[in-house]
Amino acid sequence: MSFSSKACLFFIFLFGLNSTLTLAQYDTAFIEKPDDQLIVRLYLSRKFTDFTLRDPDNQLRFLPNSGQNLGIGATYKTLTLNLAFPFGFLNPNRRTDFPKYLDLQAHIYPEKWIIDLFGQFYNGYSIRDYYGEGEDYVRQDMKMRKIGANLNYLINGEQISFAAAMLQSEIQKRSAISPMLGFELYRITVKADSLIFPVDSGIDSNFQRGDFIQFGPNAGMVGTLVFGKGFFVTAAMSADLGLGYGRLERQSESRVWEFNPTYFARGFAGYNGRQFSVNFNYVYKRLPLAGTSNFDQSVNTGNYRVNLVYKFPLKKELGRALRQINPTRIL
Repeated sequence: MSFSSKACLFFIFLFGLNSTLTLAQYDTAFIEKPDDQLIVRLYLSRKFTDFTLRDPDNQLRFLPNSGQNLGIGATYKTLTLNLAFPFGFLNPNRRTDFPKYLDLQAHIYPEKWIIDLFGQFYNGYSIRDYYGEGEDYVRQDMKMRKIGANLNYLINGEQISFAAAMLQSEIQKRSAISPMLGFELYRITVKADSLIFPVDSGIDSNFQRGDFIQFGPNAGMVGTLVFGKGFFVTAAMSADLGLGYGRLERQSESRVWEFNPTYFARGFAGYNGRQFSVNFNYVYKRLPLAGTSNFDQSVNTGNYRVNLVYKFPLKKELGRALRQINPTRIL
């Protein structure tokens, strides 16, 4: 079994694991959990993780060779499986000569919790139209690795369902709001065969390899607005003044510790009914990296998705069979 297959199965397991964390009692006046049903979705999505630098004279944004993905998925109770592929007709400008990459993101929403896990392994970056007239600055040798986790506890989480906003496996019946508290930890490496930034960019603190760690507590708010019959808007924002460590290598090595503000934003909107759903989801994490006083650098991760969802009621026999493989029973 390949590394990619093992990693995908591991993250599928993590989605199922959220069933063991649902220890809280939800408020039935705010949240509805339908009877046995299989939720099937067709979706369009895009994941990306860029590397951005800003100084008084430059703003450089390295973009990966990612693209639009068309996928299908299914949810039964707490188990979700999604499969997607970047078809060529959706990505006419995507480079075919770049090395492959792997982007694993798990956004898990058990009752009263938000859990985000990242395992991202990007190979090859470019700065679009750096030289003008559509000519890019291309670095097939540039690699970025990001491993991290974000955990948040919703103080009034028994009244807010992220499973309704993200997976449509529940229904948010009334508007609600809640503060949240949490902690996050990330490790990032950026490296190339030679200096990363263009020589003619004039950046004095150019480097060939950077190792970074960012961690600290965070706090924020989440709210959901329900209107009409099934229409909703859910938004969440958390901020963290975390401690960051950076080690930059060129001909010599420099190390620095500094405090960096970060934020994590999420937005969900659409219609979620008892039989079908149409919705838009967006998750964005800005992660500044400790470096030098000459410039500001960050790794920014985004994941947006447009979903068309249909909910199939299950007959008793099929529901009984699926319950046998439900993670709650296995774990």
